[in-house]
Amino acid sequence: MFVVDTNILIYAADSHCQEHTRCRALLEEWRKDLLPWYTTWGILYEFLRVSTHPRVFQSPLSIDQAWRFVDILLASPSLRILSEGQYNAEVAARTFQEIQGLRGNLLHDAHTAILMREHGIRRIYTRDTDFHRFPFLEVIDPLSL
Repeated sequence: MFVVDTNILIYAADSHCQEHTRCRALLEEWRKDLLPWYTTWGILYEFLRVSTHPRVFQSPLSIDQAWRFVDILLASPSLRILSEGQYNAEVAARTFQEIQGLRGNLLHDAHTAILMREHGIRRIYTRDTDFHRFPFLEVIDPLSL
């Protein structure tokens, strides 16, 4: 079980970046696999924000193109969306006590880490080094494999 972060989705969608081929292949592999893999609505909305933003994405997608990409992901029978459960506030409070300096933009990553912790998922595929701040996660950069 693992979570796929926004940047992997971005690279898989952006055929102009050097990371595209590897990330697209991984995403296709995960989509065909029978074992569950995860993302969050926050990650998917961040993908929509970045992939359609002309100052962030080299060749921005239209919202229709970006949503089509998300829709294809959602059609994968093995993809699951993590959401807040009954212990989310408790896990969040514990995480905020344990990890100092969480603020600003780090809170988006903290939300993902808290959801993962609540659901017992340790592994995240990402190139975002901020996830190393969460000692309960196993951070995998798929481009360094």
